[in-house]
Amino acid sequence: MFRPLTAIVLAASLGFAPVANACTGITLTAKDGTGVAGRTMEFGMPIDWHVAVVPAGTRVTPELPEGSGGLTYETRYGIAGMTAYETTDFVDGINEEGLYVGLFYFPGYASYPDLSDDNRAKALAPQQYATWLLGNFATVEEVKAHFDDIVLVAAEFKQMGQVIPMHIRVVDKTGTAIVIEPTDKTLKIFDAPLGVITNSPTYDWHMTNLSNFVNLSPLNVPPVKLDGVELQAAGQGAGMHGLPGDFTPPSRFIRAAVFSQSAIPVETGAEVLEQAFHILNTFDIPYGAVRGEENGKVAPDYTQWTAVADMTNVTWTVKTYDAQDLRVVDVKAALAAAGGKVVHIDSKQWSQSFTDISSDFK
Repeated sequence: MFRPLTAIVLAASLGFAPVANACTGITLTAKDGTGVAGRTMEFGMPIDWHVAVVPAGTRVTPELPEGSGGLTYETRYGIAGMTAYETTDFVDGINEEGLYVGLFYFPGYASYPDLSDDNRAKALAPQQYATWLLGNFATVEEVKAHFDDIVLVAAEFKQMGQVIPMHIRVVDKTGTAIVIEPTDKTLKIFDAPLGVITNSPTYDWHMTNLSNFVNLSPLNVPPVKLDGVELQAAGQGAGMHGLPGDFTPPSRFIRAAVFSQSAIPVETGAEVLEQAFHILNTFDIPYGAVRGEENGKVAPDYTQWTAVADMTNVTWTVKTYDAQDLRVVDVKAALAAAGGKVVHIDSKQWSQSFTDISSDFK
């Protein structure tokens, strides 16, 4: 007998799993060559998200314990995107050369060496990696040549009180994508031909797991005859029967790969941007549908924002949980407006706008 939903909810409320963070990333290309990289951001705790611009020539210092040393550098390229808190730590962003980088949660698998005299001179905290990549490189080929020139050490992100377990997706304007993962206390790199990413386990595991779903197809299943009886699918979508629909990282990886690969190519950059948001909408986690426990309190893991970077036209577009209308950052124009300064916009100030069309019926 099936348990009533109320019983399931009660049972869940009595024994939460640790808080999960369920981000999903896809890439798409339009017929005119415009390439976009989109992602959702889910988190089980409130974060102060700021849309920021960091100009070229910005001095970035290591976020390590005081007196511990670490790498200090100046950015070669200007950057725009989303930072966690009012920092220069980009979680998702694009630089003025069209290189995109996104951090994705990687619990249970990310591991970093401790800070030591051997690695001190080139050490950075994990949350600083995206900014270092965006600030120094213009293409995936450059990133491949230099991704491990630094060492990510087990340094706490003080605003969150933890060492951030994360892995990284990098995409450039040619559409070439890679994934970088800190496992076994070293950085490992993978080509990512499908351009998709979720969370744990490791990227190569997810790619192997795709083999279990080679039967999936966007085409409807035709009728079959059994002893003269014609049987038809119950409705549309029979080709996708068996597509995993839960919110776990392996299931979301399968859906991200299937939806992005089966998307019918559109003509222009504007259309592919819209297409990316429509696909990412399917990964929205409603508030309360996934929950864990954080410091003894309920921690719903929900979609806090969704963003799409256009590597060709060098824009970054975002919508938040409280403001579903799209906000576009033209990276070069934003950097010019900032006048050489680091500028933050607090995303909490945005609220949903509604257009009353009642009078249009006259």
